[in-house]
Amino acid sequence: MAAASALTGVITDPRTLGPLPQVTLPPRFASSTAGFVEPDGGGEILRGPNIKPVPLGEPVAEALEAPVVIKLGDKVSTDDISPAGAAVLVFRSNIPAISEFCFKYVDADFVARAKAAGHGIIVGGETYGQGSSREAAATGPMYLGVRAVIAKSFARIHRTNLINWGVVPLVFDDPAAWAGIERDDRLRLSGLRAALAAGERVTVVNTRTGAVFTASCVLTPRERDLLLDGGILAHTRSGRA
Repeated sequence: MAAASALTGVITDPRTLGPLPQVTLPPRFASSTAGFVEPDGGGEILRGPNIKPVPLGEPVAEALEAPVVIKLGDKVSTDDISPAGAAVLVFRSNIPAISEFCFKYVDADFVARAKAAGHGIIVGGETYGQGSSREAAATGPMYLGVRAVIAKSFARIHRTNLINWGVVPLVFDDPAAWAGIERDDRLRLSGLRAALAAGERVTVVNTRTGAVFTASCVLTPRERDLLLDGGILAHTRSGRA
């Protein structure tokens, strides 16, 4: 209908225009180098001051013990994680800079706390990462050392983004376990890598309370390979892609 209306200049039912023309595609299309500048062989990539090299995620460790650097409720959006606005989005090509805005309007101390922790865990509620598919909501926390997010459920695209950057997206097997966790609790995930590789539940111990619960990360074979290697870029660099 869009094509028929474009041809006639008015909203048009294409069925009124007669039989469809026969379209025959050529065996191949002519290639063109228009606008393409051949490399000079020097190998140096010139970047402006706001374009920084992309950091790689870390391979999933055999075990993880880290503090909960932030605890969140339900329906946390990617805008909550990495805010929009001209002051922020200008740094889309600069992951170290854009990470400084993580959770800026949710918890102004998050960035400093995550940096101090080295490695950290985020705990969230239902549909963590809903909203736009903003990749900075995964790359920012990853750059700040977040190695896992444990939530009641994930928005689909954000879950994929976390996997693509080597951050483990775990779902509480019993959502009631969320209530027993506080910010700064240290969670121990023994056998994390082996459990992910085998498609098994991950056992989590809260070292403050002694509480034990399990969380799951259901992965396709490709997602498992990407995640274990530290994300899609690290996986590609490994040569196993």
